[in-house]
Amino acid sequence: MYQWRKFEFFEEKLGGGKCKIPGEITGKIECASSGRGKLVIGCDDGTVSLLDRGLNFNFGFQAHTSSVLFLQMLKQRNFLVSIGEDEQISPQQSGMCLKVFDLDKMQPEGSSTTSPDCIGILRIFTNQFPQAKITSFLVLEEAPPILLIAIGLDNGCIYCIKGDIARERITRFKLQVDNASGDGNSSVTGLGFRVDGQALLLFTVTPNSVSLFSMQSQPPRRQILDQIGCNVNSVAMSDRSELIIGRPEAVYFYEVDGRGPCWAFEGEKKFLGWYRGYLLCVIADQRNGKNTFSIYDLKNRLIAHSLVVKEVSHMLCEWGNIILIMTDKSALCIGEKDMESKLDMLFKKNLYTVAINIVQTQQADASATAEVLRKYGDHLYGKQDYDDAMAQYISTIGHLEPSYVIQKFLDAQRIYNLTNYLENLHEKGFASKDHTTLLLNCYTKLKDVDKLNVFIKSEDGVGEHKFDVETAIRVCRAANYHEHAMYVAKKAGRHEWYLKILLEDLGRYDEALQYISSLEPSQAGVTVKEYGKILVEHKPAETINILMRLCTEDKELAKRRTSNGGYLSMLPSPVDFLNIFIHHPQSLMDFLEKYVDKVKDSPAQLEIHNTLLELYLSIDLNFPSISQANNGTDFSTKERTVSNRKLVAEGKNSSTEKDTLERREKGLHLLKSAWPSDLEHPLYDVDLAIILCEMNAFKEGLLYIYEKLKLFKEVIACYMQAHDHEGLIACCKRLGDSGKGGDPALWADLLKYFGELGEDCSKEVKEVLTYIERDDILPPIIVLQTLSRNPCLTLSVIKEYIARKLEQESKLIEEDRRAIDKYQEDSVAMRKEIQDLRTNARIFQLSKCTACTFTLDLPAVHFMCMHSFHQRCLGDNEKECPECAPEYRTVMEMKKSLERNSKDQDQFFQQVKSSKDGFSVIAEYFGKGVISKTSNGPTGSARSDSISSSSGF
Repeated sequence: MYQWRKFEFFEEKLGGGKCKIPGEITGKIECASSGRGKLVIGCDDGTVSLLDRGLNFNFGFQAHTSSVLFLQMLKQRNFLVSIGEDEQISPQQSGMCLKVFDLDKMQPEGSSTTSPDCIGILRIFTNQFPQAKITSFLVLEEAPPILLIAIGLDNGCIYCIKGDIARERITRFKLQVDNASGDGNSSVTGLGFRVDGQALLLFTVTPNSVSLFSMQSQPPRRQILDQIGCNVNSVAMSDRSELIIGRPEAVYFYEVDGRGPCWAFEGEKKFLGWYRGYLLCVIADQRNGKNTFSIYDLKNRLIAHSLVVKEVSHMLCEWGNIILIMTDKSALCIGEKDMESKLDMLFKKNLYTVAINIVQTQQADASATAEVLRKYGDHLYGKQDYDDAMAQYISTIGHLEPSYVIQKFLDAQRIYNLTNYLENLHEKGFASKDHTTLLLNCYTKLKDVDKLNVFIKSEDGVGEHKFDVETAIRVCRAANYHEHAMYVAKKAGRHEWYLKILLEDLGRYDEALQYISSLEPSQAGVTVKEYGKILVEHKPAETINILMRLCTEDKELAKRRTSNGGYLSMLPSPVDFLNIFIHHPQSLMDFLEKYVDKVKDSPAQLEIHNTLLELYLSIDLNFPSISQANNGTDFSTKERTVSNRKLVAEGKNSSTEKDTLERREKGLHLLKSAWPSDLEHPLYDVDLAIILCEMNAFKEGLLYIYEKLKLFKEVIACYMQAHDHEGLIACCKRLGDSGKGGDPALWADLLKYFGELGEDCSKEVKEVLTYIERDDILPPIIVLQTLSRNPCLTLSVIKEYIARKLEQESKLIEEDRRAIDKYQEDSVAMRKEIQDLRTNARIFQLSKCTACTFTLDLPAVHFMCMHSFHQRCLGDNEKECPECAPEYRTVMEMKKSLERNSKDQDQFFQQVKSSKDGFSVIAEYFGKGVISKTSNGPTGSARSDSISSSSGF
């Protein structure tokens, strides 16, 4: 005790702490209690007085007739429970009563005084509970309105009353602590309730024992905790429900299982109390007869306050103060200083450890604790005790800004302390990227590989790193700790960093390829896109193999899947990886060729074929640029074509000629194989293919595409441009045959070409004229006009052709003349017949019916066509001959059809346009009378008469 430090953590309040009990309290103070912001004092005259915060008299009332012995303010309700002496009803009954007052209900008794409502009165002693002197009293609020009241007696018994006193629903029972003895050592000097969950326990103290009753048992079971006890007023309960008793040699603490720690504070303990973790003692010093009031901080082993006081009659705690009531009715109010004042006092004395213990004991907020630790750390740092200072700074992590500490230890001589701080900063999860960088730099400067290994491989509870992964990788890489950087990258799944180190720093390409192969397909695809250029440059074949595994399906998987197309759509497309081959078109060509050989129905086959075409047809095997452009290209086709033709001419003598020819053969094969005969459109972009063939002067490919598109004029234009007369004629033979779907008009274009050629091409012209004459494609006059433009051709070239044509024309003219003569003779005969019908009578000499061939009898019908019928054979149709009517109707329908066609001008012009001889079509329309005449002359009248006559008969 004498080694404990003394401090003044408390100070006297209310006018220096010394004040008087109000004069309204005239009787001797027998008991006191506090709670709910009030101080309650009971006197020997039966009055109870209530004091407010400043110990000012609030009001008083007559609680009992005689003396008030015990008081207790309840916490949950504003009730006051008192024990006092009242008038005896009979000599056999004691006047000792227990009363419960409701302080919220006041009943006026007169004009000047008021008293609270007494809601319950209970006689303590009955026949079953004999009278004895009351030595202790305690009330427990179990579950309002249920109260458990324990009354300790001088005979070693405890009377217990449980229930609702206001409604008089109570039960009584008795606990026997010690057997009664005449020396007074069996008196119950102290009581204390303890609630452990559902268990209710009662501590009891006598001068000779400390016992514990389990109130849950029926009857309550007693357990003796100690064979020593204490006197009245030397019993208290701590905030942890520990029983505290004071004896002259020490203060003892008791738990439910027996005696706990004891504190050797010598002297008679007149009063014991507990306040906010402090032990309160009023100790009488036998040497000088003075009473000392001390406040002990048991956890920190210090005396928070100590002063000499007068004779104390009661000790209470209320309003955050400790109130000592003296026997002379004076009072002393003592209050605890605020935390800041206490800490300032300790800081001035450099008692930082005490300050830390105090803030931790009193459960101050974490920021306040950190501030104390910071000041202690600054104090130690000033004394150059860097290790201990760092220990304090580490304790402030999470509250003190790390930069405050880091700046103090940036000196190279403090790097060990700084490393320790940064390690703890990461351990507690408060490190930023900059802190990670700094810690790794410390490790690298110290060359402490072991610690670096531990830090790199450290993880939190869920398997995650305690630092910023990217920062750690970057710092380790910069310090040439590549293995550590790779470990972090691999552990954290940062595949791009892992490969970056392998490829850019270490050049371990095989290992990089192995790592990519071990990744999931989606992750592998991303990494190849990022680092594929480096891999293709150094390991093209291996990179292509990886791409093939990514973009194609394994054979085993292919057998298991029913829908290959649906799975292929989920695989990466080779088009996604084209950019990694930007400087290696040969490798790109190899990759795409392998892919096309393995996958026949890829969703991206159109783009793949376009790219392959550009690779195959390019002169110097450049990376595809046209097929990769968006929605078209901004280049001049003509300029590119000219430049490529120059390259062709120059490349013929170069070493790459063979390679170029092989690629063009592949290109032509691709053009043909990717456009099967059963498809309307090819599996590549036709427009792009035409552009590529034009730019790279690839005549074979261009001719194939034009033929597939049936652009026959463009085909022969290619031959004309190349002046390939033999090929030109062969092409027209193949494409100009209308029987095979060709266009005979090609011969006319070919003749026009030779007519405008300006050189001698007699042989070719003769051959062309043969086919023109065979198919009668052009009239001789057009042929003469066309060939007349070529000054190098002589008349002998077309002499035989003209002779044959003239002979043919002569034959045709002769045939036409014979036809005209025949038609004229027929017309004269018809006109004569019509005239005869109009002017002469007809004699009908048929003897048989034309329909039934029976002998003709009356009634009979004769027609002008010389057919006769029974009237019964005709039925209702007597106006036309049944034999001639069908032929007549056919003629009339034909005439009506021609009249309708005469109004359809589109059909007329279409026939003129599609016919070899348009003039013959016009002549045919005139011959059939479709084209109307401009006037209605006699011919029109005659035609009308003939029609009406025929119809009349």
